Amino acid sequence: MHWIDPEYLPETKGTVERFVMNPHGEIDGLILDCGTDAAVLVHVPPHLSAQIEAAVHPGKAVRVRGVRPRGADMIAAVAVFAADGRAIVDDGPGDKHHKDACLNAPKKHAAQKSQIAGTVRLSLHAPKGELRGALLQDGSTVRIGPKEAQRFAKLLQPGASVAVRGDGIETPHGRVIESREVGCDLAHLEPAKDPMHEKHRAFPA
Repeated sequence: MHWIDPEYLPETKGTVERFVMNPHGEIDGLILDCGTDAAVLVHVPPHLSAQIEAAVHPGKAVRVRGVRPRGADMIAAVAVFAADGRAIVDDGPGDKHHKDACLNAPKKHAAQKSQIAGTVRLSLHAPKGELRGALLQDGSTVRIGPKEAQRFAKLLQPGASVAVRGDGIETPHGRVIESREVGCDLAHLEPAKDPMHEKHRAFPA
């Protein structure tokens, strides 16, 4: 959202509780304590991960200017202001070559087959509000594709019991699992991708 002037956006203040990581080990979210009963999810673009990690720290105050998509309890940040006054503004990821390099870049952490079961604390969303996973009560992050997330939406809501198996990484800010199988517990997992959808893709009419 580098085309939006953050000076004209509403501001949210809070204390950083933790970072949210993507399957590549990059920061793409902040969990803020804003003094209310519920924590606030702030999505930040992954290309700002290094700047966020250098300037923003758990336990410190931040100010966020961003937009709130319809149908999702979150803020998509356009600018983040650290406790020391540093401004981290989304000016976009750069030219097409840089975008392609980012898309094809290897993961920063070695992935291993992992599984986890727990209770959902917060649903995780992409910048436009698309459901993309969940933050569990133990701090682990479950990631899933947008189409797959719609299939298992009930299991990704706060308070739901969810279990996943997939490719996991350990980062300094917590564990992340990219889901390959999903269920209400580890004994009742099913493929995240719709088998019928994959069959039609493999054998088009």
